Amino acid sequence: MYKVLIIEDDPMIGDMISMYLGEEGFEVIRMETGQKGIEAVKPFAPDVILLDLMLPDMDGLELCRQVRTTLSVPIMIVSMRNKVVERVAALGAGADDYMCKPFSMHEMSARVHALIRRSNLYQNAGDNMRMNQAVRHDTKPETDEALLGDKNKITLDLQTRSMIVQGQLVETTYSEFEIMKCFVNHPGRVYTREDLLQTVRGFDSYVTDRAIDVHIANLRKKIEDNPKEPRRIRTVWGVGYKFVY
Repeated sequence: MYKVLIIEDDPMIGDMISMYLGEEGFEVIRMETGQKGIEAVKPFAPDVILLDLMLPDMDGLELCRQVRTTLSVPIMIVSMRNKVVERVAALGAGADDYMCKPFSMHEMSARVHALIRRSNLYQNAGDNMRMNQAVRHDTKPETDEALLGDKNKITLDLQTRSMIVQGQLVETTYSEFEIMKCFVNHPGRVYTREDLLQTVRGFDSYVTDRAIDVHIANLRKKIEDNPKEPRRIRTVWGVGYKFVY
């Protein structure tokens, strides 16, 4: 049984989500403050967190950042805030998805399932990678890969939707993986922001030019030796971005 931690101070919304997901077969607990939510994360070990941004004791973005520093559990923001800048800020803080209130319970459930499914794929990819490294160090994985120098290698596994950087599994959001797939498949090609928007639009219904910049910044943190002076994902001023070896 998958577990969902809801951090929501509105009793009507919180109870409604809890009841719906409970009927869907999830184990659900709800906390009404950010502090109680943080304290519940480790003992409850949720498979996904639904997080309101406007909590009585702390800002939801700060809570998101705190959780993300130590855990990779999927986080979906559920908030009345619907401005683009607020959704972008949530992505930058480490959220994996964002839903604006009011919303469809059916869509919310589908997104929760999608987040858990993707998280499990990452976990399985990491387990398989460690097993393969322990048994066959010289085996080349059947994946799309881009070699960066003699030692630096980025490997994308399309089946598990995982990215391995210098032998380490690095988690990405859905949109980040799709952008990275474009870069690895076509190194040197300049992608406009509109190109990348079309790549991720559909899953991330709120994606904007600014959100693309956030995804690029997050990817640089994950693959660059020095994100402030990127050598792999380069900005082409006035046009967009390109990936180089």
